[in-house]
Order: sequence, then C-alpha cells, then structure tokens
Amino acid sequence: MGSIIEIKSFDFAVRTVNLYKHLTSEKKEFVLSKQLLRCGTSIGANIAEAERGQSKADFNAKLNIALKEANETYYWLRLLHETDYLTDKEFKSIEKDIDEIIAILVSICKKTSLK
Repeated sequence: MGSIIEIKSFDFAVRTVNLYKHLTSEKKEFVLSKQLLRCGTSIGANIAEAERGQSKADFNAKLNIALKEANETYYWLRLLHETDYLTDKEFKSIEKDIDEIIAILVSICKKTSLK
C-alpha cells in the first residue's frame, strides 16, 4: 500500500497526467502544461525515493525536494488558471489536492528536521 502522502502524491500525479492530456489536446497549450507535468509528477517520485532513502539526511533532502516541486506545481496551476486555460471549477478542484499535499509535506519536513 504506502503512506498517506505516497498515495495522495501518486493520485495527484495521475490527475496531472490527465490534465496535461486535456490541456494539450483540447486547449492546444504545450509550454505551461509541460512544466506542470514535470513538477506535478516529480512530487510523488521524490516521495517514493525518500521512503527508500539511504539515510535520514537523504530522506529529508528528498522530502524537501518534493515540497519544492509541490510549490512549483501550485505556481503553474495558478498561472494556467489566471490565463484562462483552467476554469474556476477545474482550478478549485485540483487546488484542494495540491494544498493538502503541501500541508502534509510541510508537516513531515518540520517533524523530521527536528529529530
């Protein structure tokens, strides 16, 4: 199975891939959506790497990279929304997911850096 953050980040990556397909096929948007695809799928990849980290420092480093990727993802989502590639409804739906992932990662990063 996996931890909550592994599951949520994988599910988010699936949503990101599907959103990328929508943006490129329906909206004919290729530049911003490629950025979104890269960082939106990278979150879960870094979390997966962290779970199998070689050391505590490696674990922390990978989770911090995942958090940075999540913040970048939120940036691209906001930009796609503000430039009318995402409707309010589409944005609010995925914004909830990325906000939750960021909050979980912030919490984990704070807790693990204190130990």
